[in-house]
Amino acid sequence: MAVGTVLVAGGTGYIGSFTALALLQNDYEVVIIDNLYNSSKVALDRIELICGKRPAFYQVDVTDEPALDEVFAKHPEIDSVIHFAALKAIGESGDIPLEYYKVNVGGSISLLRSMSRHNVANIVFSSSATVYGDATRFPDMIPIPETCPIEATNTYGRTKVMIETVITDHINAERRKAQQADKPYEQWNAALLRYFNPCGAHPSGIMGEDPQGVPYNLLPLLGKVATGEREKLMVYGDDYASRDGTAIRDYIHVLDLAEGHLAALNYLREHKPGVRAWNLGSGRGSTVFEMIKAFSKVVGHDLPYEVVGRRQGDVLDLTANPALANKELGWRTKLTLEDACADLWRWVENNPKGYRQDPPAKLLEALKAGKA
Repeated sequence: MAVGTVLVAGGTGYIGSFTALALLQNDYEVVIIDNLYNSSKVALDRIELICGKRPAFYQVDVTDEPALDEVFAKHPEIDSVIHFAALKAIGESGDIPLEYYKVNVGGSISLLRSMSRHNVANIVFSSSATVYGDATRFPDMIPIPETCPIEATNTYGRTKVMIETVITDHINAERRKAQQADKPYEQWNAALLRYFNPCGAHPSGIMGEDPQGVPYNLLPLLGKVATGEREKLMVYGDDYASRDGTAIRDYIHVLDLAEGHLAALNYLREHKPGVRAWNLGSGRGSTVFEMIKAFSKVVGHDLPYEVVGRRQGDVLDLTANPALANKELGWRTKLTLEDACADLWRWVENNPKGYRQDPPAKLLEALKAGKA
């Protein structure tokens, strides 16, 4: 019997698909909506191959309220939402800010309105460490705790700050109105998950990140350099005040990140805390050059790169202090940076066309053998 039914908005994307997999593996029913702008329906096939269960799927844009209403009406059993649906490239967000505010903020408002109409009161939101901006502007804020003041330095980050505010105001208002009417109010809850740099792929090698256009994240770009699809990696700035001059980031394996969403959802359902924010990260910072070295080691040869100027909105150090999530959620990262690099290379090497090819037979055989 299912523990509950969760709507995963943006569930065919990278983190969304891995979270849907984790939910199914932990006895939740899953309904996915996605407009497939930067993802593929093939992710559903891969989820099913790995866990033997297939999520329900609707090609719906998160800004389309009537379509959202239809999905909720078809699935009255939905009791919670995990919300990933967003545009997510920092550089691009500065070029097309209106589109980012329309999709990210407008889409979140549409989703919350539809949830309210259908009495769905729990939401886990995919936020970002970018909400903190440059935490080095404060003393003793690296690694970054949840108490760090919020001040995003780019449009993408500002959309996340705005959505966190909208969700907080909405949940608090619903709780207050219910209390004033002398009705139950504890069912209204939200988790704001501020996570750092997701990376890696499924260890089976048949499921990973497959952006439709040019990837914006470091490890997928390195993967394309390793396969020869890209000539070299662009390193944006080597004049930061770090141990080698490049920016420092906290890399977290996507399997650990998916488990963090599951832990947050379970916490909301069990403890009914209202609105809570948690950092999901490893607590370990790695520079860009260290990441290039780690991935080059897995690939077996040095990968070419070129240092260019800094990007607008980038900051020196985004390393998490995950102590609160460790304590309250009982969650911590289990997989290493080396695991993430090895899993990503297995995915990229075996699936150079991503989801636009069938998974290699040897990987499928190994997956079946592992289940036997």
